[in-house]
Amino acid sequence: MKLLVCILDDFYKEQVEKELREKGYRMTELASSGGFLRKGSTTFLFGANEDDLPGLRDSLKEACLNVEKKKQRKDKRPHRYTSFLMKSGDLSALLGNQ
Repeated sequence: MKLLVCILDDFYKEQVEKELREKGYRMTELASSGGFLRKGSTTFLFGANEDDLPGLRDSLKEACLNVEKKKQRKDKRPHRYTSFLMKSGDLSALLGNQ
């Protein structure tokens, strides 16, 4: 099991959440702001098996492209989202379990 932390601009939030839920992905959504990607960001936490990661990443990219096509606006940033992948064993350190 892996944890994919995905930070994206609020411009993409609703469509990404809708499309990924329709495809059966389970996620937790956190409103986030700060210095990393500035305000107006959303953080999604996805729990996924190793085999599901390529499909999840493809679905994220596809959902972002669908937003741009639907709203006829391309985001000016070089990346649509930033993601971090963590092994489930690495999470115990974050949770304070030793």
